[in-house]
Amino acid sequence: MNFEEMTEDEILYIANPIMDNLMEASTNIDHERHVKDFTERMKSIVTKEYLQNVCEQYQAEKGFFSEREVVAVFKRPESVAIIWKQSFTKAQGEFVAEMLLVYKQGKYLVDHAMVL
Repeated sequence: MNFEEMTEDEILYIANPIMDNLMEASTNIDHERHVKDFTERMKSIVTKEYLQNVCEQYQAEKGFFSEREVVAVFKRPESVAIIWKQSFTKAQGEFVAEMLLVYKQGKYLVDHAMVL
Protein backbone atom coordinates (compact mmCIF):
# COMPACT_ATOMS: atom_id res chain seq x y z
CA MET A 1 0.00 0.00 0.00
CA ASN A 2 1.44 3.34 -1.08
CA PHE A 3 -0.59 6.28 0.19
CA GLU A 4 1.23 8.63 -2.19
CA GLU A 5 -0.55 6.91 -5.08
CA MET A 6 -4.00 7.65 -3.64
CA THR A 7 -5.97 10.84 -4.23
CA GLU A 8 -7.03 13.00 -1.30
CA ASP A 9 -10.65 12.05 -2.01
CA GLU A 10 -9.78 8.33 -1.81
CA ILE A 11 -7.95 8.89 1.48
CA LEU A 12 -10.78 10.96 2.98
CA TYR A 13 -13.32 8.32 1.89
CA ILE A 14 -11.45 5.94 4.21
CA ALA A 15 -10.40 8.39 6.94
CA ASN A 16 -13.63 10.31 7.57
CA PRO A 17 -15.74 7.31 8.69
CA ILE A 18 -12.91 6.16 10.94
CA MET A 19 -12.62 9.60 12.52
CA ASP A 20 -16.43 9.82 12.81
CA ASN A 21 -16.38 6.55 14.74
CA LEU A 22 -13.54 7.72 17.00
CA MET A 23 -15.43 10.88 17.89
CA GLU A 24 -18.80 9.19 18.41
CA ALA A 25 -17.23 6.46 20.54
CA SER A 26 -15.34 9.12 22.50
CA THR A 27 -18.56 11.06 23.09
CA ASN A 28 -20.20 7.87 24.39
CA ILE A 29 -17.03 6.78 26.21
CA ASP A 30 -17.29 3.42 24.43
CA HIS A 31 -13.79 1.94 24.66
CA GLU A 32 -14.42 -1.17 22.57
CA ARG A 33 -15.81 0.87 19.68
CA HIS A 34 -13.20 3.62 20.09
CA VAL A 35 -10.20 1.29 19.65
CA LYS A 36 -11.65 -1.02 16.97
CA ASP A 37 -9.58 0.60 14.20
CA PHE A 38 -6.39 1.07 16.27
CA THR A 39 -3.03 -0.56 15.72
CA GLU A 40 -1.83 -2.78 18.53
CA ARG A 41 0.54 0.00 19.57
CA MET A 42 -2.37 2.43 20.00
CA LYS A 43 -4.50 -0.17 21.79
CA SER A 44 -1.74 -0.60 24.34
CA ILE A 45 -1.79 3.16 25.05
CA VAL A 46 -5.53 3.84 25.05
CA THR A 47 -6.74 1.63 27.87
CA LYS A 48 -10.32 1.73 29.08
CA GLU A 49 -9.29 3.83 32.10
CA TYR A 50 -7.22 6.21 29.99
CA LEU A 51 -10.11 6.83 27.58
CA GLN A 52 -12.53 7.35 30.47
CA ASN A 53 -10.28 10.00 32.05
CA VAL A 54 -9.55 11.84 28.80
CA CYS A 55 -13.20 11.90 27.71
CA GLU A 56 -14.51 13.09 31.06
CA GLN A 57 -11.96 15.89 31.13
CA TYR A 58 -12.51 17.24 27.60
CA GLN A 59 -16.29 16.91 27.85
CA ALA A 60 -16.33 18.92 31.10
CA GLU A 61 -14.07 21.62 29.67
CA LYS A 62 -15.00 21.79 25.99
CA GLY A 63 -18.28 19.96 25.54
CA PHE A 64 -18.69 17.59 22.63
CA PHE A 65 -17.23 17.48 19.14
CA SER A 66 -19.16 19.46 16.55
CA GLU A 67 -18.13 20.61 13.05
CA ARG A 68 -14.94 19.27 11.48
CA GLU A 69 -13.30 20.56 8.30
CA VAL A 70 -10.33 19.05 6.45
CA VAL A 71 -7.28 21.31 6.44
CA ALA A 72 -4.55 19.09 4.98
CA VAL A 73 -3.63 15.57 3.94
CA PHE A 74 0.04 14.65 4.23
CA LYS A 75 0.87 11.55 2.19
CA ARG A 76 3.84 9.28 2.73
CA PRO A 77 4.44 5.89 1.15
CA GLU A 78 3.45 3.93 4.29
CA SER A 79 1.17 6.34 6.16
CA VAL A 80 -1.03 9.39 5.78
CA ALA A 81 -1.66 12.18 8.28
CA ILE A 82 -4.97 14.01 8.06
CA ILE A 83 -5.49 17.35 9.81
CA TRP A 84 -8.93 18.82 10.46
CA LYS A 85 -10.14 22.09 11.95
CA GLN A 86 -12.32 20.93 14.84
CA SER A 87 -15.02 22.71 16.84
CA PHE A 88 -16.59 21.85 20.20
CA THR A 89 -20.07 22.57 21.56
CA LYS A 90 -18.90 24.58 24.61
CA ALA A 91 -15.37 25.84 23.91
CA GLN A 92 -14.88 28.84 21.65
CA GLY A 93 -12.27 28.88 18.90
CA GLU A 94 -10.72 26.42 16.53
CA PHE A 95 -8.97 23.21 17.52
CA VAL A 96 -6.84 20.71 15.62
CA ALA A 97 -7.87 17.10 15.08
CA GLU A 98 -5.21 14.77 13.71
CA MET A 99 -5.10 11.14 12.65
CA LEU A 100 -2.29 9.01 11.28
CA LEU A 101 -3.48 6.10 9.17
CA VAL A 102 -1.45 3.05 8.21
CA TYR A 103 -2.31 -0.09 6.26
CA LYS A 104 -1.55 -3.31 8.15
CA GLN A 105 -2.83 -6.87 7.81
CA GLY A 106 -5.22 -5.82 5.05
CA LYS A 107 -6.86 -3.02 7.08
CA TYR A 108 -6.61 0.72 7.48
CA LEU A 109 -5.68 1.38 11.10
CA VAL A 110 -5.10 4.43 13.29
CA ASP A 111 -1.56 4.66 14.62
CA HIS A 112 -1.97 8.12 16.17
CA ALA A 113 -4.88 10.46 16.88
CA MET A 114 -5.38 13.56 18.95
CA VAL A 115 -7.44 16.69 19.33
CA LEU A 116 -5.83 19.82 20.71
